[in-house]
Order: sequence, then structure tokens, then C-alpha cells
Amino acid sequence: MSYLDNEYDILVIGGGHAGCEAALAGARMGCRVALAIINVDTIGAMSCNPAVGGLAKGHLVKEIDALGGEMAKNIDATAIQFRRLNTSKGPAVWSSRAQADRVRYRLRMKSVLEQQDGLDIKQAVIDSLVVENGRITGAVTSLDETLLVRTVVIATGTFLNGLVHIGLKNFPAGRMGDPPSTKLSQWFKQVGFSMGRMKTGTPPRLDSRTIDFTDLEAQHGDDPPNFFSFSNADSLSPKTPELDQFPCYVTYTNTGTHEIIRGSIDRSPMYAGIIEGIGARYCPSIEDKVMRFPEKDRHQIFLEPEGTDTVEVYPNGVPTSLPLDTQIAMLRSIKGLEQVQVIRPGYAIEYDYVDPLELHPSLQTKRVQGLFLAGQINGTSGYEEAGAQGLIAGINAVQYIRGEDPLILDRSQAYTGVLIDDLTTLGTKEPYRLFTSRAEYRLLLREDNADLRLRDIGFKLGLVDAETYETFKAKRDAIEKTREKLEKTTIRPGPEINSILEGLGSVALRQACSLKDLLRRPEVSLEDLAPFAGLDKELSLGIKREVQVQIKYQGYIDRQGEQVARFRKLESVALPDNIAYDTLSGLSAEVIEKLTRIQPRSLGQASRISGITPAAISVLQVHLRKQGYI
Repeated sequence: MSYLDNEYDILVIGGGHAGCEAALAGARMGCRVALAIINVDTIGAMSCNPAVGGLAKGHLVKEIDALGGEMAKNIDATAIQFRRLNTSKGPAVWSSRAQADRVRYRLRMKSVLEQQDGLDIKQAVIDSLVVENGRITGAVTSLDETLLVRTVVIATGTFLNGLVHIGLKNFPAGRMGDPPSTKLSQWFKQVGFSMGRMKTGTPPRLDSRTIDFTDLEAQHGDDPPNFFSFSNADSLSPKTPELDQFPCYVTYTNTGTHEIIRGSIDRSPMYAGIIEGIGARYCPSIEDKVMRFPEKDRHQIFLEPEGTDTVEVYPNGVPTSLPLDTQIAMLRSIKGLEQVQVIRPGYAIEYDYVDPLELHPSLQTKRVQGLFLAGQINGTSGYEEAGAQGLIAGINAVQYIRGEDPLILDRSQAYTGVLIDDLTTLGTKEPYRLFTSRAEYRLLLREDNADLRLRDIGFKLGLVDAETYETFKAKRDAIEKTREKLEKTTIRPGPEINSILEGLGSVALRQACSLKDLLRRPEVSLEDLAPFAGLDKELSLGIKREVQVQIKYQGYIDRQGEQVARFRKLESVALPDNIAYDTLSGLSAEVIEKLTRIQPRSLGQASRISGITPAAISVLQVHLRKQGYI
């Protein structure tokens, strides 16, 4: 297909974590893509903390990688510390996290986009979109350039009508140092989209040369590191450079810190009533923590390095919009920071978002065909939530162009499915963050098996190359063969095995059993059985971990599998688009309003809408039977 210079299949607006994944997915699936960003030098920028992953967020990064996205590879190549969290708990909540070199992360992602065939990068401000007969056909820049497009993915982050607050001063910005997108926000309102206002914040950045680390607790990375990308995690020779991991340090606020904050609370834009946007409950500012939890005499702070070639430190735990003089006084009251110099002030930022109930589960808007939204514009927070949405939006923009069914992951397949289903079914009035507790089937949605769940889908879509897919199939076969070997290998009581078991605090063998049964004991690991199992020395750590988890938790996994089967029965009952809910007797006005507004695609989704009762579901089932749908 030949294109005009200004003609594209997909236009991605915004080059943050959502925009990067959307643009790469579209181009890798064979479309001509343009990525428009206000400042090309900020592609892939980490606006807040220099880290990827964390509780539930690590799951998303692994899923992005399994589907063929870029975030996991990018953090593996630019990290300065890796840690696996929650290891004292069960495998369902193990989560990976890595500190990034902020500059290297941005530069590598920019380079990947620049080298991607079929992808053009444009430094431009998009002021409005062109819609004809309910479909996207173009976009207009601030320089009055018109781009002819078939689809648009909007991933503007905090830039829609952004407003930065430091003390009682505020000014328009998408983030500190970058202008906001104001006209595009006006376009959304003119078209009739339901919108709201949210707030997030970031801490000041500190000069490490003015920090006394002597008496602070050091927090080191894992050795060996736990890589995010399966290409590295499952490899005996990871495709990453030799890694010198940097430590983080822990300190705390104190009662003196809290008195300084209380003394300036009248100059806090949040407490002065200047900020209108709703902030996140799970990540409050330090002034909010102090005011809301007066009984606590200290709050934890992690001092996180921002990279190998910078002195900047990110004090994780003190996001603030207090005046600069108060920020400095507050910080200098903290152990280790008595002489600290602030390089960049902390600030709060307000921005517009679109009510995610405006979206189909494909992330296409209900009002305009061919228009997809991803990331903070949908009311979420976090790089990982943004990246996952961007990948799905990019995939479904291509599917839309091809006239094929969208990729919709359900709640039993992926945390990405949980995230998007929550947004498009329940909506959100505050910044949405993913937690493991949001997933009903989290034992099935572990980090370690994301590729087993999703790699086939990524390959079918064309996002996973043949070599990577063959490696994955070999891994899957090795897992199955190892399980079979453990099941078929019988071991009998004897001094050698009994001494090992007693050393592990486990009961000695009284009768013969398979190695698989022995591995089910909590104290026994696959490594303990290595002398008896004759395992392949080339088995990667990832394969060994997966086999061990599958066997140790088999009973729980089977039980969740039964729950998923019941879940899918309701999910499989599709709700037609043309149901006139106001004509069905037995539904309350509230139920009719919510079903009409959200337009659930299945009986299962309808059952998860707030306020939809079991009685209402029964009414829908009766209607569907009468109409011959079930």
C-alpha cells in the first residue's frame, strides 16, 4: 500500500510508557504509525520514580513481555538494581522490581522507536481530531498540519490541561519543564466525553553529595538478579550487560519533620483548597500522611539513586506540593539529610482524564470509532498500568483496521485483563492502581507463568518473533518433561535421602514415593532432589522455579481452575448490543441506567457492575432464553 507523506494507519499521541508500547505494537504488526509528542527528547521519560515493577506491577511488565512488548527488555538493559518482593509469602504475590538508570532508560526506549520500521516520530502538538460519520479520519497539529489517519491512540499521561502546584504558586505544564496539551482537552469536552480531574505528585530530587549515608540502612539488590524479560530470565546467558547493582538506603521522618509540615499546612495547595483533582489514597503526599495519621511518629523513606552518571537521588515516600522553603526545612530534619541540597522541587500536578466507562474493553471509545485511549487519560496511575494499556490499545488499533476481532483478555487470563475490566466495568473516580488483591485468580496469574499464559497470543499477533517463540516452546516442553520425570521417578527410604530430609526439618521417608510427591513437602526444594532426579544441567532457574511452583501448589491451582470454569460460563453468555434494557420488567431504574450506559458485553461483565443484583442477572438470563440467545 502506498501512502502520502502525511498519511498513516495509526497516530499515537504521547510518547510515555503507554504511547511507546502502542506505537511499537502497531508498527511491528505491519501498520504505518506516527508517534506525535510535544518534545521528542522525552520519549520514554520516567516522570516520577526511577523504577519499574513492584507489587502487581511486576506481573504487568512480565505480561507485556510475554505478548511481545518492550518495557521488560528496556528495564533489564538499563537497571541498576533488581529485587524480588514478597518472597516470604506465596508465589501468587511474588513481584519483581528494578531501579532504573532514568536517563539510560529513556534513551534506549527512544532508540528502539527510532529504529523500528514503519514508525515515524514527529515533534508536534495535536490540537484536535477529525471525525467523519462517527469515525476518526484525521488530526490537526498546532501548526495547522493535517494528518490523515485511520485510527488514533491517545496516551497523553498528565498533559491534558496539566497544572503544576508548588505551594500556593501554580502554572500550566504537562510535567515540570514541559507545556501541557490544552486544546485537545477542549476537543474531548466539545465532543461530549465525560471527563474528570485527577492529581498526582512527585518528591523533590536530592544531591547525593550532600547526603550522609553513614548510619543509614543499606538495601541491596538480589544476586543473581531477577530479570523481567523471559528472554533473560530463562536464559543461562542473559542478553544484558554485566551489572553493578547500586544500593538504596532507608531513613525516616520524625516528630520534628511532622511539626514543620503542620506549621506550613496553610500553604499547601491541597489543604488551601486550590487543588481540585482527586489524588490516590494508596500514595498520599507526605503532608497528607502527617495530617491523616497523626498517631504515627515516623514514615519510611527510600533514598533511590537515579542512575550511574548522576548525583540525583529520589526520596521515595515524600511526594509533596509544599512551598520550596518548607520542603528544604522538612528534608533537613531527617536523619542523613541534615545538609541536603534540593536539585528539583517536589510538586503536585492536576490533569484531565476521560471516564473509562466511555470505553469498550478493547479500549476503543464508544463515542468515536477508531479512537483508542491508554494510560493516565483513563484514570490510571503507574508506568506499568500505562504500558499494558498502550500495548492492548496498539494491538486493537491494528485489529480495527484489519476488521478483525479485538484482543480482550479476561480476568482469568491476565492482570492486564483485570485492569481493563475494572476500568471499563466499574470506572474510577481516583487514580487507579493495580494490586494483587484485585485479581480473583491470582494463583493462576503469577509472574513466572506469564509467558505460558500469553506467549501463544503474542506469536499469533505477530509481536513475538519465530526464534523467541521456538525458545518458549522448548521451555514449555522442558517443564512438562521435568514434571513427568519427577512423577515417574520413585525413591525409597534410605540413609542418604533420610539424612537430607532430616537436615531440612522434614520427616524421614517410611515408604517409597515419587519425587513429585516428595517435592510437595513444604521444606523440600527441587534443588534438594537434584542428586536423585538426574535433572538436565541446562535447565534454567526459570524452568526449575516453574516446575516447583506447579507441583507444590497443585491442589490450590486445580481449585482455582474450577473457579475459572464457572467464571467462564457467565463470560461466554454474550449480551447483544441492541438490548433495550428499559423494556425489561423487573429491572430497577438504577440497573437500567447502568446497563444502558456501560453496555456490558457479557453476562459475566454485567454481574460485576456495581449495583447490579443477582435478581437483575436472572432477569437478563430469562430475556436471553426467550430471545434464543442461550
